[in-house]
Amino acid sequence: MSNPARILIIDDEEGIRMSLRGILAEDEGHTVYEAATAEEGLQLLAREMPDIVFLDIWLPGMDGLTALSRIREAYPTLPVIMISGHGTIETAVNAILQGAHDFIEKPLSLEKVVIATDKALEVATLRRENMVLKTRLQRSDTVELTGASPAMLNVREQIERVAPTDAWVLITGENGTGKEIAARSLHRQSRRKDKPMVAVNCAAIPEELIESELFGHEKGAFTGAEGTKVGRFETANQGTLFLDEIADMSLKTQAKILRILQEQRFERVGGNRTIHVDVRVIAATNKNLEKEIAEGRFREDLYYRLKVFPLTLPPLRERGQDILLLAELFQNTFAVEHGFRPLKFTADAEQCLLAYAWPGNVRELRNFMERMLILYSGKEVDSRMLPAEITGRCPSPAITRAEEEDRIQIPIPPGPQDFKLARQEFETRFLAAKLQECGNNISRLADYIGLERSNLSRKLKAIGLTADAE
Repeated sequence: MSNPARILIIDDEEGIRMSLRGILAEDEGHTVYEAATAEEGLQLLAREMPDIVFLDIWLPGMDGLTALSRIREAYPTLPVIMISGHGTIETAVNAILQGAHDFIEKPLSLEKVVIATDKALEVATLRRENMVLKTRLQRSDTVELTGASPAMLNVREQIERVAPTDAWVLITGENGTGKEIAARSLHRQSRRKDKPMVAVNCAAIPEELIESELFGHEKGAFTGAEGTKVGRFETANQGTLFLDEIADMSLKTQAKILRILQEQRFERVGGNRTIHVDVRVIAATNKNLEKEIAEGRFREDLYYRLKVFPLTLPPLRERGQDILLLAELFQNTFAVEHGFRPLKFTADAEQCLLAYAWPGNVRELRNFMERMLILYSGKEVDSRMLPAEITGRCPSPAITRAEEEDRIQIPIPPGPQDFKLARQEFETRFLAAKLQECGNNISRLADYIGLERSNLSRKLKAIGLTADAE
């Protein structure tokens, strides 16, 4: 028995649908959806995103071959098994030529149905895995650098201009803005694209090992050096070396890096043979290097050597019009990778996404969309279903007519004469201010300040305030 799958049956004969449902759902444990017409089936297909379709050739209205053409156009990797009680060799060949995965005749054989289903699922799995691999290869410098905001249009234009040159690039930006993605895009569009791109996270390598990692070492150079090691500079020869978190290097290592960058030659640790390289360097940091220089933590000469072409990636909060676009693109990517059905954000949920500051930038948005698809695949998501850190920045919801009728007017009494009156005025002013924040709605106020509505009503009356409606 194959793993449970989602299967759509499109056939106008109820008996055939019942027979297939008995085999596929009751015997094999699959989830089955049914439609009596091609039009209904195409709607179900868009909503439920099945793994396989059983499609009758002879249908009222739109026939099966026309429906097959529509399915192949919209869902090119979805296996479709054609079924017919009027099957001929010519019909079967025509269906296969139009993209059908298989063809079986009525009356349906249990064995043929199960075999056809298992084979179709194997094909679907292989196609999905292939799409996932292609998507992962493409998304790194397509999705994350996508955007219609002026800031991102400018970033892509700068990348296109500098990529074909050998100019060194210094990429700056907050964590999660896509600095490594931009570096890979620069390499992919350069004349070195067929040569290696070697990435080094300078913050992740211990100080005592960084020289060995960058320049390599000879056998016996230090305790534990049991063989010769080729360093990252040498590996990147003729290609691109990406130095991420460059500001986390020590001043000692920065000095050695500067010499090698200037001369494009070095010796391995423990060796005396000079190695010449031709490397394009792209560096990145989330720190303000001018501030680091002023505070003595970064070499000024290295800064200007790296900063041949500066490229700054904007934070997501400065590219608000890209948030929903990126969310949609991430959703499509994860839907392919994990077999999720798309979700839809309501207008109020979208407003919350736009109001949120996204401190983790594009990386945070990508992780958020994956989490939402895991939780709400195929559902409509409103603001109440969003995480607390996002809903905390949501705009105040519009007041409904029923809430409008529930408003109360609160007069402010004159200044206090004694302690009791002072406390009364404080409470009145406090409640008045909070009521204004809550749209003068007593129900919202009760929820907001944590009082039961009837208690709040009595409290208002006790301090001499009246409500027009409760």
